[in-house]
Amino acid sequence: MNDDQLLRYSRHILLNEFGIEGQRCLLAAHALVVGAGGLGSPVALYLGSAGVGRITIVDHDSVDLTNLQRQIAHTLARLGQPKANSAAQTILALNPEVRVTPVQERADPQRLDSLLHDVDVVLDCSDNFATRQAVNAGCVARRIPLVSGAAIGFDGQISVYDTRSGVHPCYACIFPPEAAFEETSCATMGVFAPLVGIIGTMQAAEALKLLAGIGSSLAGRLLMLDARNMEWTEIRTQRSPSCTVCGTRNAAPMA
Repeated sequence: MNDDQLLRYSRHILLNEFGIEGQRCLLAAHALVVGAGGLGSPVALYLGSAGVGRITIVDHDSVDLTNLQRQIAHTLARLGQPKANSAAQTILALNPEVRVTPVQERADPQRLDSLLHDVDVVLDCSDNFATRQAVNAGCVARRIPLVSGAAIGFDGQISVYDTRSGVHPCYACIFPPEAAFEETSCATMGVFAPLVGIIGTMQAAEALKLLAGIGSSLAGRLLMLDARNMEWTEIRTQRSPSCTVCGTRNAAPMA
């Protein structure tokens, strides 16, 4: 680390649990962020400002005026621009040392296979069930920890799906791909602006902890927030032996 980095990241380095070694881990890490909207905005900004060395941002959409109520990575001047590019510009304005790769595409299974090649952690900030399942399947296959968040209306949730130990569940254990879940969107249901900031910031925190090797993650725990009353509910989750993605008969062999 050079002198500028020691100064920039000094508040992390001062933390006993973090120190120089923890910061070096961040500088050497590669994070994949799926979605550059309400959740992806605080995720991208905090990963970038914290010094995660490489960040790949995947989003097929463009910045719209309705996004600006909550998607803080974008500005009025960037209306019509790809969200991935806009988020990359904001990160680089905060920390020009970060290598940011914007990808203006949908995170479909085929594209994810190549994007996950050398990634250390994935943050799912998408807004639909199919993408979440595709991201989860890719992470299970490559044994990459997944930090997943969701927010709609006044309700949010967050968990870490880390199947590397063979103990914790994957996303499909809790939300089976074959289950019938009603799709909702911000365009029809609305969303409380600070809610995505709360959940997205927590996603960034979980990812930074995983990369730096500090504390314990939310693996095996699902946190749900009712922002109307600011009440958190925690549910302990377990791996499903019959899971079609990570179950004993379906788990990928150890690399």
